[in-house]
Amino acid sequence: MSDLDRNYASPFGRAAGRVDAATVDAGLRAYMLRIYNYMSIGLAITGLAALGIYMAAVTTDPAGAAAKIGSAYLTPFGYAMFVSPLKWLFMLAPLAMVFVISAGLNRLRPATAQMLFWVFSALMGVSLSSIFLVFTHTSIVRVFFITAASFGALSLFGYTTRRDMTGMGSFLLMGLFGVIIASLVNLFIASSALQFVVSVVGVLVFAGLTAWDTQRLKNDYIYGYASQGGDIAERAAISGALSLYLNFINLFTLLLQLLGQRD
Repeated sequence: MSDLDRNYASPFGRAAGRVDAATVDAGLRAYMLRIYNYMSIGLAITGLAALGIYMAAVTTDPAGAAAKIGSAYLTPFGYAMFVSPLKWLFMLAPLAMVFVISAGLNRLRPATAQMLFWVFSALMGVSLSSIFLVFTHTSIVRVFFITAASFGALSLFGYTTRRDMTGMGSFLLMGLFGVIIASLVNLFIASSALQFVVSVVGVLVFAGLTAWDTQRLKNDYIYGYASQGGDIAERAAISGALSLYLNFINLFTLLLQLLGQRD
């Protein structure tokens, strides 16, 4: 890690020398790799859950369909998921769960926190499964790869830049809350103009948060978790994975609104 400050305080109460810096450098790489691995597994669970729900919700037999959305015939299960009032439960459950996980993460055993993250990822997949009814499958795949490339570049920038991005945090978090509130309002008023504004602003906010969160996670390890390890560092890795996962998912859904081709 070429930009590691060689004068950070070591856990032994002296200026860190070359040995300490090399140790922290190796630990940081392992720590960040663990975060990205957790995030990748969470995304895989989300994708499989979304695809599984969609496949169970549609049928090619019009005679056995309970409803029709666009050109898709829904099974009774699909009707419950996408048409009945239960759809609001599946849409809002991930939002409620992420607040619960964030509030209690520091008190949980790492294994419990990890399991909750997998459950949350599956719930997010259930919530996102409706995109297969709205957008063409080709455009979903295309936007996913656009998101992956953008996320990778932004995260790499946050990891390698020498610029201190701390001051951006408050501004980005304010933008995040604004996007969340506007999105919830638009669930009820369904304004295409508001959706466009939310999508554009949201992409900018989550692009900034991706770089900011990556730098924050890197600095948290260097100045804190490098000297602690154990359960504390493991919970921090899960928390970091959750942050980056949410940035990725939100970038994907917002870019899909802007670039996706509707079915």
